[in-house]
Amino acid sequence: MAIPIPLTPLSPWAVGVLLNTALLGIAWGLPKKLLTPAGYLHAWGLGVLVWGALGWRGYAVVMIYFLLGSAVTRVGMDRKLAAGIAEGRSGVRGPENVWGSALVGALCALALVGLSLGFATGEADPWPPLLALAYVSSFSTKLADTTASEVGKAYGKRTFLITTLQPVPPGTEGAVSLEGTLAGLVGALAIALTGWGVGLIPIWGMGVCLVAAFIATNLESVIGATLQSQLPWLTNEVVNIINTAIGALLALMLGYGWLQWA
Repeated sequence: MAIPIPLTPLSPWAVGVLLNTALLGIAWGLPKKLLTPAGYLHAWGLGVLVWGALGWRGYAVVMIYFLLGSAVTRVGMDRKLAAGIAEGRSGVRGPENVWGSALVGALCALALVGLSLGFATGEADPWPPLLALAYVSSFSTKLADTTASEVGKAYGKRTFLITTLQPVPPGTEGAVSLEGTLAGLVGALAIALTGWGVGLIPIWGMGVCLVAAFIATNLESVIGATLQSQLPWLTNEVVNIINTAIGALLALMLGYGWLQWA
């Protein structure tokens, strides 16, 4: 039987609208901008969707990702600016960055809304916890990628092309470094810990997120080293969507396997 989602003052969707509107007003008035004006509006839509679908737990995950991702983008900014490898707009993100990072997570949230409307097969249906795991893993993967890239560009002592292991300058598409890889794992763990701490994923799900993020981030580097320069449509944002999709799909498969084995 379908479960209605009434837009009453107490519904999560109404709370999402009110909360994100209030936060948008605060962010708009701050002198230091983390997003462009259009980026803030798109982030508002994402925030409403996440709160409506997953409540404060899902919102906590995306907020921690946003805050840590914005902070790590500014790590070593002077060095990256001097080398010409800093993010555009000095790290201020636009709508393309919002959805490049969060589209897969948003789709997981929408799928959970679909389940709440009556598409689950029963109380033991595995999809709600698996989709929640995929949601967390998508952001864990993206923060791993962002952290690895930004720390590697700023502090990587030796940077190698992932496909050949030949030394390349920091900031080269497909480049990896030990410092960046370790920082990426820390970033993935931060989101996994958040997901576990708020009760979205079980403790074993943290391990799933770490494995999925590590594999997906390295595959993203392979794509950057091989295909990105050859395909004009394969922008950084598209690669980010592919990266987070791999992380989410791996989490689904690994999580399903764990549930079957356990």
